[in-house]
Amino acid sequence: MRNESFFYKVYDVVSEIPYGKVTSYGAIANFLGTKRSARMVGWALNQTKTQLESIPAHRVVNRNGMLTGKQHFGANDLMRQLLESEGAIIVNDKIINFDEMFWDPARELSFEPK
Repeated sequence: MRNESFFYKVYDVVSEIPYGKVTSYGAIANFLGTKRSARMVGWALNQTKTQLESIPAHRVVNRNGMLTGKQHFGANDLMRQLLESEGAIIVNDKIINFDEMFWDPARELSFEPK
C-alpha cells in the first residue's frame, strides 16, 4: 500500500502542471519529500498510459529536459507531439526552451499531497 500511496501523490502533483509547462521527475520527488525517488516517480507515471486527459504525464521529463519517458506513450513521437502543441521546442528529444517552460511544484503548489 505504501507504493500505491506514493503513486497517488505523484498523480496529484502531475495533475496540477499547467498547460504549456513541464517539470522533472526529480522536482516532483523533491516536492513529495523523497528527493532520491525520481525513478519511482517515473514508475508511477508509467502506470498512467490510458489516463492522458486527467494525468498529463507527457509534461514530466528528466532534469535536463530530455524526453526520457517517450517510449511509454505507445505511438511514435506522441510525447513530442503533445509537448510541441503546448509550445515546447524539441530537438533530438530535448526541450530547448526547458528553462522557460519549467514549473517547480515546490514553488507553485501550496497543498500537501494526499
